[in-house]
Amino acid sequence: MQTIGHGYRAISLLFVINWDRLLFPAAILAGLVTAAYIGSLGLF
Repeated sequence: MQTIGHGYRAISLLFVINWDRLLFPAAILAGLVTAAYIGSLGLF
């Protein structure tokens, strides 16, 4: 049980340290998807 707790804390720490590495590609992907949607509408 302690091993699971230590593993969870380690993964949590890695996520806290590297959250921006996940956020920036997600924001870029969201922007590309939004641009593709707007472009498919043919408004511009």
